[in-house]
Amino acid sequence: MVGAVAVLLTVVLLFAGMTRSCSFAPGGPSVDPAAGPSVDAPAQLRVLAGAMPFPLRVPAPPAGWRATAVDTARVGENGARAVRVGYLTPAGHYLRLVQSDADEPALLATEAPSTPAAAGPIVVTGTTWMSYTDDRREPVRIAALDGVRLLITGSGTDDEFRALAAAATGGEVLR
Repeated sequence: MVGAVAVLLTVVLLFAGMTRSCSFAPGGPSVDPAAGPSVDAPAQLRVLAGAMPFPLRVPAPPAGWRATAVDTARVGENGARAVRVGYLTPAGHYLRLVQSDADEPALLATEAPSTPAAAGPIVVTGTTWMSYTDDRREPVRIAALDGVRLLITGSGTDDEFRALAAAATGGEVLR
């Protein structure tokens, strides 16, 4: 029986090695920023702009950032809408920018299902963002700009958040 298990284990290891379906990483997992999907966020935002009841902004994120997803969602019970764009930074961090006509509590409840606590304001390029935190999720930051709520959340650093916040508030406005 031990011999049969040894032969089976050898076959499995050889198969896994030949198909590259696993790897040895003693330092922990690594993220390849070049792997995964990529979308043309500005083009998709231009298409969605006509269907949204609020103006959309087209951020110009820093060089090396890659948009990985664009989608829409309903927010709250009053039929508010949201447009989400996910970005992967060169360091492998993920940030999501949400633009919505929802009020802050409804947008916060949709994007941060736990109950985050307000952590205080952060000012980026003249726009005040309210920061929320809790012990289970990434930080959430929300700003109101020309009647539209902007929300940023994800695993990015504070500098990456500031870069996306500046890109969003300074982005082209589509009406």
